Amino acid sequence: MKHNLPIGISNYRVLKERNLYHVDKTLMIKEFLENNGTMVTLITRPRRFGKTLNMSMMSEFFDIKKDSNDIFKDTNIMKTKYANNINQYPTIFLTFKDACDTKENVISFLKEQILDVYDYYEDELNCLDMNESNKMRYKMIKRELRDEKADLSKITNSISFLTRLLYNYYGKKVMLFIDEYDTPFIEAHVNGFYEEIHSELALLLSKALKDNPYLELSMITGIQRVAKESIFSKLNNPAICTMADDKYSKYFGFTQDETKKLLEYYNLELNDEVKNMYDGYHIGNSEVYNPWSILNYADNHKLKPYWVNTSANTMIVNAISKADMSFNDGFESLIENGYIETNVNMETSFYEQSETSTLWGLFINAGYLTITDENEFEEYCIEIPNQEVVKEFKLLVSKYLNVSDTFLLKLANSLLKEQPREFLKTYQDILLIPSYYDYKSENSYHMFFLSLCIYMQSTHEPLSNRESGDGRPDIILKSKTPRFASYVIEFKYDKESDNVDKLAEVALNQIDKERYGVDLSGRIIHIGIGVHGKKAAMKWVEREK
Repeated sequence: MKHNLPIGISNYRVLKERNLYHVDKTLMIKEFLENNGTMVTLITRPRRFGKTLNMSMMSEFFDIKKDSNDIFKDTNIMKTKYANNINQYPTIFLTFKDACDTKENVISFLKEQILDVYDYYEDELNCLDMNESNKMRYKMIKRELRDEKADLSKITNSISFLTRLLYNYYGKKVMLFIDEYDTPFIEAHVNGFYEEIHSELALLLSKALKDNPYLELSMITGIQRVAKESIFSKLNNPAICTMADDKYSKYFGFTQDETKKLLEYYNLELNDEVKNMYDGYHIGNSEVYNPWSILNYADNHKLKPYWVNTSANTMIVNAISKADMSFNDGFESLIENGYIETNVNMETSFYEQSETSTLWGLFINAGYLTITDENEFEEYCIEIPNQEVVKEFKLLVSKYLNVSDTFLLKLANSLLKEQPREFLKTYQDILLIPSYYDYKSENSYHMFFLSLCIYMQSTHEPLSNRESGDGRPDIILKSKTPRFASYVIEFKYDKESDNVDKLAEVALNQIDKERYGVDLSGRIIHIGIGVHGKKAAMKWVEREK
């Protein structure tokens, strides 16, 4: 009988005790202990890449209150010299991944998480011989953690104080694991209460991490590094492991071998279609797959998108609307060409330092783009990793163009289905949208091309203003399969003349005269489009080679 899949399971003990399918990532513990003097490690990874499960695994291994030998007995870490570290440290494990929505909900969740750890060690702390000062502080913190008022000001020392008490009881320094530490910062930024809580939240974390004599080692995970709040400043050689770094690169996500083995176990094949949908992520020197997507594909046997990153999506959409011309040029080049080479900053959050380089860093850390190379100018080559993420980019492009994704999908489908009337009608509807019309009326063909690039990416190779025949056509959509025709599209815009039919005819004649698309093969459709203001006309002719 096959193991069940651990979909939605982020608790390592539950995964092992239920005998669910698992990929052994326990050598991450070895790498963590071989820290070279690094007391605090921050690992930035996208959502759904196994951060919570790995942090739960770390906590289970070190927790002095547990007997974890049974759940680690068959793992790689027990074959190393570090096996004797099992259940040897007082351990604090906090996950902030569900600290979402309103300010009240975020603060309430954080308090509950910290209170749960205090309650977990209640017997030990009650047996501890505290002085009067510590007794008063202990009672005060517990009282504040239970208080339903949305305030963090009186609990900013709650984590650091607990490490002191645990050290006093056990005579050993504490292992501290904080999962998705930046979720409260992101939620506060997205939902408009960042200024109200960021200082106290940063203080809560920095007191636990900075110059803490009771801390053995700490690992925290998130999407990005919150730099401005000085959480990581003045630490003793903190390790910041981004998507560009090789350290810990194999432990978040499935490697190709791990993915192949998993799919074969469930009678599936790691073929080109699967790779096209889910492959493409690069973390340091490792090629990895999104584990959430692979597990769901193995469960459903349906090749479709499963990954979505709601919080980061909202933040990216908001950031795009405020981005400068430098980013806009890069974004359009990315959509047109499939990649760009640019400066990237992954060690500062975009909402703290609103620059093009930090926005690209957010795209990468959030899983929307991946690094494929680094050039001699210290620029990264970045691209959309796979077709699953292309779905998310369709939404981003529609937001960028201020056009409903429904319109853009209809536009692309009318081309694929070769429906000229529906194509023209949808395009005319788009021209009537004020935000679209005002954005770039004279170069509307360019914006139109961006939408077709992303919505037809799986079936056509887009080319814009590339030499073809005796000139440069506005748009060529080269079919990747004989199933679909290729398209050569030319625009004529005239703000003086409203004879859009004549403009469309001139555009179509130019395609023939300049021999645009002469290097294409198979069925080719020539489309001439005339535009004046919010009026448009089209000439559609099929050619055969």
